[in-house]
Amino acid sequence: MQSPELYNQITEAAWFLESRTPLKPAIGVVLGSGLGGFASQISDPVAISYSEIPHFPQSTAPGHSGRLLIGTLQGTPIAVMQGRVHGYEGYGAGQVAFPTRVLARFGIRTLILTNASGGIRTSFHEGQLVLIADHINMTGQNPTTGPNDERLGVRFFDMGDAYSRRLRTLAQAAAKAEGMSLAEGVYISLPGPSYETPAEIRAFRALGADMVGMSTVLETIAARHMGVEVLGVSCVTNMAAGVKDQMLTAEEVLEAGKRVEAEFARLLTRIVTAIAASGETNA
Repeated sequence: MQSPELYNQITEAAWFLESRTPLKPAIGVVLGSGLGGFASQISDPVAISYSEIPHFPQSTAPGHSGRLLIGTLQGTPIAVMQGRVHGYEGYGAGQVAFPTRVLARFGIRTLILTNASGGIRTSFHEGQLVLIADHINMTGQNPTTGPNDERLGVRFFDMGDAYSRRLRTLAQAAAKAEGMSLAEGVYISLPGPSYETPAEIRAFRALGADMVGMSTVLETIAARHMGVEVLGVSCVTNMAAGVKDQMLTAEEVLEAGKRVEAEFARLLTRIVTAIAASGETNA
């Protein structure tokens, strides 16, 4: 929800970040479950615990370090969130989206959102990296609900290109340069924390979903509200309920993320470099 004091809280948090570094990154990255290893690629980072940032929600999920790194990646200034917060941790939609809004106020114009997901499309496999082409919001929430503050964005805003076609084209070229093949798919987000039932997965497949998870969508909505261009990259860490005869565990998700850590880091580095070289870091 957009409370009247939200803009001031966002600004206070952004000013705090500005006080900690002279860098002005235009590209931000949010690292999902088991994908935090990319952060080791950042040169001379300023590491800021979420607990230090005014009004910032604290991450409690396994595999989420709860730190913001601001440094450079092959010469490109970048802000990297090691972990995020989720609705299932007890946060409302506005709190989940708060870090995204702070990054936008800080100057981020391109946001790369990554996550771990369950594969609904049967042709997917564990460890596969997939570009998010679109999403289905099944969380029952929207971070722009409530009185609209025009300083954050317009009341009614377009979501037709939520996951930028331009950025996906750059990402596909980056993957090709790395000898990788990237599928694209639709991500459906639920509140969690329970995993889905086989019947739910069948229903989601009928709706057109290819991956399922518990994050990303609320962040994307907030980013687009503030005019930030979004790229989504999902790591299929397990097949969704009923696709295979197996139990789903959080440990499995983290282990699968670790297995693709090096491949993921190479791809993300190439993507960030391509975005910076394109000379466009706005929507």
